[in-house]
Amino acid sequence: MNFFSLISQGDALSKIVAFLLLTMSVISWVVIIYKLRLLRGANQGIQNVKQLFWSTNTQELALQQAQKVDTSQWVMPLLKAKEQIQPHAWSANQMAQTGQFTRVLRDGLRDLKARLQWGQVVLATIGATSPFVGLLGTVWGIFHALTAIGQSSQFTLERVATPVGEALIMTAAGLAVAIPAVVAYNFLGRQIANLEAELEGFAQDLLHLWQNSALPHP
Repeated sequence: MNFFSLISQGDALSKIVAFLLLTMSVISWVVIIYKLRLLRGANQGIQNVKQLFWSTNTQELALQQAQKVDTSQWVMPLLKAKEQIQPHAWSANQMAQTGQFTRVLRDGLRDLKARLQWGQVVLATIGATSPFVGLLGTVWGIFHALTAIGQSSQFTLERVATPVGEALIMTAAGLAVAIPAVVAYNFLGRQIANLEAELEGFAQDLLHLWQNSALPHP
């Protein structure tokens, strides 16, 4: 007796639980595949732009070349931070300029981190809830199995073991949905942390670089 045969013989609640588990599994794998591609592209983009930026003679030329390379906009929000400073800040002292420049960099980092973190909550939620959804299906299936056995005039171990074993498939299905989501959450979380550290370090380098140049008007 497989999972789909069990569901086809189940009642409305069993089918709802099975549909939820199937939906969770599909969503989980879609997010995992999307995140793997996203983070791989982000890592390549960040490394390429950083290497290009620090190997170029002037900041203006580096910005022009980085804009051509960073098509996914993983670093450009930081490189363009100086352009977002309000005009009146350029007439203020260097401390005021640095403060506003820091705020613009912080806002850019926040948006980039939000892009990197997208989908992590979904994976965490699926990993935490799918075992309990499967357990609900198991409890409901065992309840119906024991009720049917209680109404029968014959009681044997085989009559108990078969329906209970079939109901336990729901628990296995819940774990099959949860385990990939939890593993992916931890694996992707480590990659995200590394990329966030790369972006934070680059933003700090930009701050020092433009502080040393006294934040001239672009």
